[in-house]
Amino acid sequence: MYRTTSVISSLALCLFSLSLSAETIDSIPQRENTTPVLDMSNGVVPIADNRGFTLQSKDGRFIFKPYLMLQASGSYNYYDSEGLDKAYNQDNVANSGFAIPNAILGFTGRAFGCIDYNLSINAAASGGAILQQAWIDWGRKPAAHIRVGKFKTPFSHAYLTTLGETLFPSLPNSMTKQVILPYSLNAVTPSFATGFDLGVEFHGFAANKWGYEVGIFNGTGITQNAATKTLSDDLHIPSLLYAARLTFQPFGAMPTTQGNPKMLNEKKMLFGISANYNVESENESTNDLRLGAEFAMLWNRLYLAGEFYYMNIGFTKRQKINEHYNYLGAYLQAGYFVTKNLQPCLRYDFYDRNGVGDTGSAGLLNCPAVGLNYFFPNTGLKLSAMYEFVGRWGHSTQIDRDMDDLGISTHKAMLQLQYSF
Repeated sequence: MYRTTSVISSLALCLFSLSLSAETIDSIPQRENTTPVLDMSNGVVPIADNRGFTLQSKDGRFIFKPYLMLQASGSYNYYDSEGLDKAYNQDNVANSGFAIPNAILGFTGRAFGCIDYNLSINAAASGGAILQQAWIDWGRKPAAHIRVGKFKTPFSHAYLTTLGETLFPSLPNSMTKQVILPYSLNAVTPSFATGFDLGVEFHGFAANKWGYEVGIFNGTGITQNAATKTLSDDLHIPSLLYAARLTFQPFGAMPTTQGNPKMLNEKKMLFGISANYNVESENESTNDLRLGAEFAMLWNRLYLAGEFYYMNIGFTKRQKINEHYNYLGAYLQAGYFVTKNLQPCLRYDFYDRNGVGDTGSAGLLNCPAVGLNYFFPNTGLKLSAMYEFVGRWGHSTQIDRDMDDLGISTHKAMLQLQYSF
C-alpha cells in the first residue's frame, strides 16, 4: 500500500513539474476533419490528438502527452459440437460474457525536436504483456529514424493500425488464429500475427511517398521481455525475427486509422509489401517465413482495405521432419460514415490453416462479418458492435471439415465500449 501511494505521488509530482516547466500548456492546433498537424502515432493515441491535453514548449521541441484507453466488452460465442466432449459437460457456448480487452495507461512525447518516446502499461494483460510498449525513436529527418525497445513489428496493416481505431473490435481470424499442423506438438502453434516484440528498427518516410521499415526482433512476442535467444543450429545465425516492410503512399502519409470522425475529408492511399523470417521460432522447433501484401484507402468518408499473406513453416533438423507447410490468409473490409459519427462496416475473411499443397488437406474457412461504430461527439467514447459467422468450404472429408474450425466460434457477437483520453 505504501509503495503504491509513493508511486502515484511521484507520478503526480513529475506531471506537476512538467506543467510548470512547459512554456505553454496547450492542445496542439488541429484542422477540422483532416489529419492532425503532428500525427506521431504511438499505436494507441496520436500525440496530436485533441482528446485530453498536451504539454508543449513554444518552439515545439518538447512535447509531453499522457493518455489512457479503456475497453469494456460483452461477447457471445457459439461453437460447433465437433471436438466437444459431452461426457465432461462441455457446452457449445463458451468464452462468453464480459471482458476488459485493454486498460492502457501511458505517455508519449518528443524531446529536443529529434527524440520521440512512448511507454504504455496494459493493466488488463498478464505476465510480460503488461508492458505493452516501451521505445525510443531518434531521427532528425523524416527519411531516416532508428527505434529501439518494444513496439509493433512491421507486418500487417491490421496490426499496425492505431489500437482502438480499427473497424471491428476483433481482428480477422486469419491473422490471429493458429495454423493446424499434422503433429502433436503443443509448443508449435504459429499464426500469421507477429504483433509487439522487442528489437531495433530503421524506418523512414522519403519524398512524401515512400515508407520503409527494416528491423530485427526477438521473435518471442509481447509476453516476453527478456533476452532468451541463441544461435541457429541449421543456419548459424542468431535465432531472431528478421522483418521488413515497404509502402508507397502516393498522396502523402496515410493516417494509421480505419475510421476517425475528425478525418472525413482525407484522400490517402497505401500500397505495401512485407516479409519476415522467424529463425528457430516456436521453442526452436520451426523456421517461419511470412510474406504479405496490403492495400488501404481513406477517401473522404470511405475506408477500404485488403491484405493477403502467406506463411511457410519448415521444421529444424533436430525435429527430423522434412516436409514444409504452406498457409494462406486474406481479408477485405470497408467502412463508410453515413453521418459524421456513424460508421457501418463489412469484412470478408478467408483462411487456409491446413497447409496448401501435397502436405496439407483441402478446405477453407470463410468468415463474413458485419459491424457498426458510433463515435460520441466530443467525448472520446466509441461504441462498436459486430457479428461474425465462420463457414467451412471445400473440405475433402467430413473429418477435415469438423477439425478445421476447432478453437474458433461459429457464431460471434460482440459489443464494446471504448474511451480514450
